[in-house]
Amino acid sequence: MIKKIIFFLSIMQLCVFTTAHAIHFYGKQICQQSGFSCLRIKGNQNWRSLFPDTHDRGIVMRINRMNTSLYPGLTIAVPDDLDNADIMDFSPFPQNISSTGEKTIVFDPNELAWGAYDADGTLLRWGPASGGADYCRDIDDACQTHEGTFRIYSVGSSDCYSKKFPLPDGGAPMPYCMYFVNGQAFHGEPRGLPGFNASHGCVRMYVNDAEWLRYSFVEGPYSGNQFRGTKVIVNAYTGIDDEQ
Repeated sequence: MIKKIIFFLSIMQLCVFTTAHAIHFYGKQICQQSGFSCLRIKGNQNWRSLFPDTHDRGIVMRINRMNTSLYPGLTIAVPDDLDNADIMDFSPFPQNISSTGEKTIVFDPNELAWGAYDADGTLLRWGPASGGADYCRDIDDACQTHEGTFRIYSVGSSDCYSKKFPLPDGGAPMPYCMYFVNGQAFHGEPRGLPGFNASHGCVRMYVNDAEWLRYSFVEGPYSGNQFRGTKVIVNAYTGIDDEQ
Protein backbone atom coordinates (compact mmCIF):
# COMPACT_ATOMS: atom_id res chain seq x y z
CA MET A 1 0.00 0.00 0.00
CA ILE A 2 2.83 2.39 0.89
CA LYS A 3 4.51 1.70 -2.46
CA LYS A 4 1.26 2.53 -4.29
CA ILE A 5 0.93 5.80 -2.40
CA ILE A 6 4.54 6.74 -3.16
CA PHE A 7 4.00 6.00 -6.85
CA PHE A 8 0.87 8.11 -7.15
CA LEU A 9 2.56 10.97 -5.30
CA SER A 10 5.50 10.73 -7.70
CA ILE A 11 3.12 10.91 -10.68
CA MET A 12 1.54 14.03 -9.19
CA GLN A 13 4.99 15.52 -8.75
CA LEU A 14 5.98 14.64 -12.31
CA CYS A 15 2.89 16.35 -13.64
CA VAL A 16 3.29 19.28 -11.20
CA PHE A 17 -0.50 19.31 -11.34
CA THR A 18 -0.24 19.88 -15.08
CA THR A 19 -2.96 17.65 -16.43
CA ALA A 20 -6.61 18.48 -15.98
CA HIS A 21 -7.84 15.72 -18.29
CA ALA A 22 -7.52 11.95 -18.59
CA ILE A 23 -3.97 10.68 -18.79
CA HIS A 24 -3.09 9.01 -22.08
CA PHE A 25 -0.46 6.31 -21.52
CA TYR A 26 1.51 5.52 -24.64
CA GLY A 27 1.81 1.79 -23.91
CA LYS A 28 -1.93 1.19 -23.96
CA GLN A 29 -2.17 3.23 -27.15
CA ILE A 30 0.14 0.93 -29.14
CA CYS A 31 -0.08 -2.50 -27.50
CA GLN A 32 -2.98 -3.58 -29.72
CA GLN A 33 -0.97 -2.93 -32.86
CA SER A 34 0.50 -5.79 -34.84
CA GLY A 35 3.75 -7.06 -33.37
CA PHE A 36 2.87 -6.18 -29.77
CA SER A 37 1.05 -7.73 -26.85
CA CYS A 38 -0.77 -5.95 -24.03
CA LEU A 39 0.45 -6.73 -20.52
CA ARG A 40 -1.64 -5.58 -17.57
CA ILE A 41 0.46 -5.15 -14.43
CA LYS A 42 -0.54 -7.20 -11.39
CA GLY A 43 0.38 -7.23 -7.72
CA ASN A 44 3.99 -6.40 -6.95
CA GLN A 45 5.28 -6.77 -10.51
CA ASN A 46 7.97 -4.31 -11.51
CA TRP A 47 10.29 -3.70 -14.45
CA ARG A 48 13.06 -5.89 -13.08
CA SER A 49 10.84 -8.83 -12.09
CA LEU A 50 9.06 -8.82 -15.45
CA PHE A 51 12.19 -8.29 -17.55
CA PRO A 52 15.30 -9.51 -15.68
CA ASP A 53 17.45 -9.09 -18.78
CA THR A 54 18.83 -5.55 -19.03
CA HIS A 55 18.47 -5.48 -22.83
CA ASP A 56 14.84 -6.62 -22.74
CA ARG A 57 13.94 -4.22 -19.93
CA GLY A 58 15.51 -1.27 -21.70
CA ILE A 59 13.66 -2.03 -24.95
CA VAL A 60 10.26 -2.33 -23.24
CA MET A 61 10.76 0.83 -21.21
CA ARG A 62 11.64 2.84 -24.30
CA ILE A 63 8.74 1.40 -26.29
CA ASN A 64 6.36 2.46 -23.50
CA ARG A 65 8.08 5.85 -23.17
CA MET A 66 8.45 5.47 -19.43
CA ASN A 67 10.99 4.54 -16.78
CA THR A 68 8.98 5.37 -13.68
CA SER A 69 7.56 2.67 -11.41
CA LEU A 70 4.87 0.25 -12.59
CA TYR A 71 1.67 -0.22 -10.62
CA PRO A 72 -1.24 -2.71 -10.67
CA GLY A 73 -3.76 -2.00 -13.42
CA LEU A 74 -1.35 -0.22 -15.77
CA THR A 75 -1.20 -1.63 -19.31
CA ILE A 76 2.13 -1.73 -21.13
CA ALA A 77 3.13 -2.86 -24.60
CA VAL A 78 5.58 -5.74 -25.09
CA PRO A 79 7.03 -6.63 -28.52
CA ASP A 80 6.31 -10.19 -29.60
CA ASP A 81 9.92 -10.85 -30.67
CA LEU A 82 11.63 -9.21 -27.70
CA ASP A 83 14.68 -11.51 -27.70
CA ASN A 84 15.75 -10.32 -31.13
CA ALA A 85 14.59 -6.73 -30.80
CA ASP A 86 16.76 -3.71 -31.52
CA ILE A 87 15.63 -0.30 -30.34
CA MET A 88 16.05 1.20 -33.81
CA ASP A 89 13.45 -1.28 -35.08
CA PHE A 90 10.84 0.61 -33.05
CA SER A 91 11.70 4.12 -34.10
CA PRO A 92 8.57 6.25 -34.72
CA PHE A 93 10.69 8.26 -37.16
CA PRO A 94 11.88 7.19 -40.63
CA GLN A 95 15.45 5.97 -40.84
CA ASN A 96 16.18 8.54 -43.55
CA ILE A 97 14.75 11.88 -44.56
CA SER A 98 15.63 14.28 -47.36
CA SER A 99 18.98 15.86 -46.59
CA THR A 100 18.78 19.43 -45.32
CA GLY A 101 22.55 19.87 -45.17
CA GLU A 102 22.44 20.33 -41.41
CA LYS A 103 21.77 18.32 -38.26
CA THR A 104 18.18 18.34 -37.04
CA ILE A 105 16.36 17.31 -33.87
CA VAL A 106 12.70 16.32 -34.22
CA PHE A 107 10.24 16.07 -31.32
CA ASP A 108 6.83 14.47 -31.82
CA PRO A 109 4.50 15.02 -28.83
CA ASN A 110 2.08 12.42 -30.17
CA GLU A 111 4.73 9.69 -30.35
CA LEU A 112 6.37 10.93 -27.13
CA ALA A 113 9.73 10.72 -28.85
CA TRP A 114 12.69 12.69 -30.16
CA GLY A 115 14.98 11.85 -33.05
CA ALA A 116 18.40 13.16 -34.12
CA TYR A 117 19.23 13.31 -37.84
CA ASP A 118 22.67 14.03 -39.24
CA ALA A 119 23.26 16.46 -42.09
CA ASP A 120 22.73 13.67 -44.64
CA GLY A 121 19.26 12.92 -43.25
CA THR A 122 20.17 9.68 -41.45
CA LEU A 123 18.57 8.95 -38.08
CA LEU A 124 21.42 8.50 -35.61
CA ARG A 125 19.45 8.00 -32.43
CA TRP A 126 15.95 8.35 -31.00
CA GLY A 127 14.46 8.08 -27.55
CA PRO A 128 11.43 8.57 -25.31
CA ALA A 129 10.30 12.05 -24.33
CA SER A 130 7.58 13.82 -22.36
CA GLY A 131 6.47 17.17 -23.71
CA GLY A 132 4.16 19.87 -22.47
CA ALA A 133 0.79 18.87 -21.06
CA ASP A 134 -2.48 20.22 -22.46
CA TYR A 135 -3.10 22.32 -19.36
CA CYS A 136 -1.14 23.26 -16.23
CA ARG A 137 -3.16 23.89 -13.10
CA ASP A 138 -0.43 25.81 -11.30
CA ILE A 139 -0.26 28.49 -14.00
CA ASP A 140 -3.91 28.08 -15.05
CA ASP A 141 -2.99 28.01 -18.71
CA ALA A 142 -2.17 25.78 -21.66
CA CYS A 143 1.40 24.49 -21.55
CA GLN A 144 2.00 22.41 -24.66
CA THR A 145 5.43 22.50 -26.26
CA HIS A 146 5.47 25.13 -29.01
CA GLU A 147 5.20 23.63 -32.48
CA GLY A 148 7.34 24.88 -35.32
CA THR A 149 10.96 25.17 -36.41
CA PHE A 150 13.50 26.65 -34.02
CA ARG A 151 17.21 26.80 -33.19
CA ILE A 152 19.10 25.82 -30.07
CA TYR A 153 20.00 29.18 -28.54
CA SER A 154 21.47 28.20 -25.16
CA VAL A 155 22.93 25.06 -23.58
CA GLY A 156 23.78 24.01 -20.05
CA SER A 157 25.56 21.24 -18.15
CA SER A 158 24.55 18.58 -15.63
CA ASP A 159 23.72 21.24 -13.02
CA CYS A 160 21.19 23.10 -15.18
CA TYR A 161 17.91 23.84 -13.35
CA SER A 162 14.64 25.71 -13.81
CA LYS A 163 14.53 29.27 -12.51
CA LYS A 164 10.72 29.23 -12.61
CA PHE A 165 9.34 25.80 -11.71
CA PRO A 166 8.15 24.62 -9.33
CA LEU A 167 6.48 27.89 -8.47
CA PRO A 168 7.27 30.27 -6.95
CA ASP A 169 11.06 29.97 -6.73
CA GLY A 170 12.08 27.31 -9.23
CA GLY A 171 14.82 24.78 -8.62
CA ALA A 172 13.63 21.75 -10.63
CA PRO A 173 16.67 19.93 -12.07
CA MET A 174 17.09 20.15 -15.86
CA PRO A 175 20.40 18.36 -16.52
CA TYR A 176 21.99 18.99 -19.93
CA CYS A 177 19.42 21.64 -20.87
CA MET A 178 19.24 22.79 -24.50
CA TYR A 179 16.91 25.77 -24.95
CA PHE A 180 15.15 26.26 -28.28
CA VAL A 181 12.19 28.67 -27.79
CA ASN A 182 10.65 30.89 -25.09
CA GLY A 183 12.31 29.13 -22.16
CA GLN A 184 11.42 25.65 -23.43
CA ALA A 185 14.28 23.18 -23.59
CA PHE A 186 15.28 19.59 -24.14
CA HIS A 187 16.67 18.25 -20.87
CA GLY A 188 17.15 15.14 -18.80
CA GLU A 189 14.50 14.18 -16.23
CA PRO A 190 16.06 12.53 -13.15
CA ARG A 191 12.64 11.50 -11.80
CA GLY A 192 11.88 9.51 -14.93
CA LEU A 193 9.38 9.73 -17.78
CA PRO A 194 5.75 8.75 -17.05
CA GLY A 195 4.56 7.64 -20.50
CA PHE A 196 2.51 10.76 -21.26
CA ASN A 197 3.06 14.49 -21.81
CA ALA A 198 3.46 16.04 -18.39
CA SER A 199 5.73 19.11 -18.49
CA HIS A 200 5.23 22.86 -18.60
CA GLY A 201 6.49 22.85 -22.19
CA CYS A 202 10.01 21.48 -21.95
CA VAL A 203 10.88 18.20 -23.63
CA ARG A 204 11.94 15.83 -20.87
CA MET A 205 14.25 12.96 -21.81
CA TYR A 206 16.20 10.12 -20.26
CA VAL A 207 19.19 11.71 -18.57
CA ASN A 208 21.71 9.67 -20.57
CA ASP A 209 19.93 10.59 -23.82
CA ALA A 210 20.06 14.27 -22.89
CA GLU A 211 23.76 13.99 -22.10
CA TRP A 212 24.41 12.37 -25.50
CA LEU A 213 22.34 14.98 -27.33
CA ARG A 214 24.04 17.84 -25.46
CA TYR A 215 27.66 16.75 -25.92
CA SER A 216 27.63 14.49 -29.01
CA PHE A 217 25.12 16.16 -31.29
CA VAL A 218 23.85 19.64 -30.43
CA GLU A 219 25.65 22.88 -31.19
CA GLY A 220 24.77 26.15 -29.56
CA PRO A 221 25.13 29.37 -31.54
CA TYR A 222 28.73 30.43 -32.23
CA SER A 223 30.75 32.03 -35.01
CA GLY A 224 31.50 28.67 -36.65
CA ASN A 225 27.81 28.09 -37.44
CA GLN A 226 27.00 31.74 -38.11
CA PHE A 227 25.37 31.85 -34.67
CA ARG A 228 22.69 29.43 -35.78
CA GLY A 229 22.39 26.60 -33.25
CA THR A 230 21.18 23.13 -34.16
CA LYS A 231 17.84 23.05 -35.95
CA VAL A 232 14.81 21.86 -33.96
CA ILE A 233 11.46 20.77 -35.37
CA VAL A 234 8.50 20.29 -33.03
CA ASN A 235 5.53 18.53 -34.61
CA ALA A 236 1.96 19.63 -33.94
CA TYR A 237 -0.19 17.93 -31.30
CA THR A 238 -2.87 15.85 -33.00
CA GLY A 239 -4.49 14.25 -29.97
CA ILE A 240 -4.60 10.67 -28.71
CA ASP A 241 -7.86 8.76 -28.81
CA ASP A 242 -7.03 5.96 -26.39
CA GLU A 243 -7.22 6.56 -22.65
CA GLN A 244 -5.95 4.72 -19.60
